Amino acid sequence: MKHQLPNLPYNFNALEPFIDAKTMEIHHDKHHQAYVDNLNKALEKYPKLEGKKVEELLENNLKIVPDDIKVAVRNHGGGNFNHSLFWQLMTPNKEDREFKGKIADAIKEKFGSFDKFKEAFSDAAMKRFGSGWAWLVLNDRNLEVYSTANQDSPIMEGKIPLLGLDVWEHAYYLKWNSNRKGYIDSWWNVVNWEKVNELYA
Repeated sequence: MKHQLPNLPYNFNALEPFIDAKTMEIHHDKHHQAYVDNLNKALEKYPKLEGKKVEELLENNLKIVPDDIKVAVRNHGGGNFNHSLFWQLMTPNKEDREFKGKIADAIKEKFGSFDKFKEAFSDAAMKRFGSGWAWLVLNDRNLEVYSTANQDSPIMEGKIPLLGLDVWEHAYYLKWNSNRKGYIDSWWNVVNWEKVNELYA
């Protein structure tokens, strides 16, 4: 079965004024769709891989993927996985945006406070040169903040992504132009901590 673009769990304008509707529409319907289409195209040569979940394709640095399509699956499979998660990590529901639960306790224990965690995560997002992602992951049961290039995903390295922020220019340029910091600061207002708790559990 071919990979399909997941529906957004909310309307394009649901995250306004923090994430604008036009960016959400283009980001989901154009950019994410392109990752799905190109992933399916790459897998056409290997029908046995078409039914695999994207996580299976990416794990262990794409161990099961043949060399001739490895770059395509890394880029487009990673793009599909990262974006599918990204949409879920944002929410218009105020109650789901509350920083609480076991993940809040774990973050405070690891980083000292939410503010220190936020600073570390935002710093990773700001310092990612070019295109990529900032992540909070579980790495062998330890919380870790770091960034990846392009569409590389933590699951390629056996890490469990809990929170991710897309810092490709297509994620923010319509609203923020070159002001990546403004986009990052605004994004914190829509983080779905309920979903992060679910992933952490």
